[in-house]
Amino acid sequence: MKEDIRYLTFALGKGRLAEKTLEMLESIGITCEEMKDKSSRKLIFVNEALRLKFFLSKNPDVPTYVEYGAADIGVVGSDVLREENRRVYEVLDLGFGKCRMCVCGPREAAELLQHHQMIRVASKYPGIAKDYFYNKKHQTVDIIKLNGSVELGPIVKLSDVIVDIVETGSTLRENGLCVLEEICPVSARMIVNRVSMQMEAERIKRIIGMLREVC
Repeated sequence: MKEDIRYLTFALGKGRLAEKTLEMLESIGITCEEMKDKSSRKLIFVNEALRLKFFLSKNPDVPTYVEYGAADIGVVGSDVLREENRRVYEVLDLGFGKCRMCVCGPREAAELLQHHQMIRVASKYPGIAKDYFYNKKHQTVDIIKLNGSVELGPIVKLSDVIVDIVETGSTLRENGLCVLEEICPVSARMIVNRVSMQMEAERIKRIIGMLREVC
């Protein structure tokens, strides 16, 4: 009986990430017609035939939902995954949403990165910034958490450099900034709750296998 099969729940980061994920899922036969209704005010979307549920959340919250079992599966950028450092299984690089996590600033700030002097770093990703400067570069820094346009940091002299995601670099160039160092590549990743991976191994591994073929 299909009613005896528990729902698998997906948590998807809002915006382009969710749109690309749904396109990819549709290519392997997993659809959710309810989510195509842009006027819907629903929070949970259901595919009864496949016993699947979907919900959208802010990107930083996706790993939290998955870690605590509110979602079995999540799709989120590897930048968020690295920053949040949640206890989840990272099972697949979906190959879209590609960009780079970089240290950026005015060109003359490159000199500050060659020494072990104290500098100020503004970022939406204080965890990634701290790990990079303390553990990779062994440089002591004052990290300032910002939530908005971090490019403002060096411009208004709040910070010497920033750590942020770079896609095309056009925003940097328009504001007299450039990439000084690359920290790591970033892309969309599929993550799975640890208990779900054991309890629903067959269903989840089948989805992973199908997605791997279209990535």
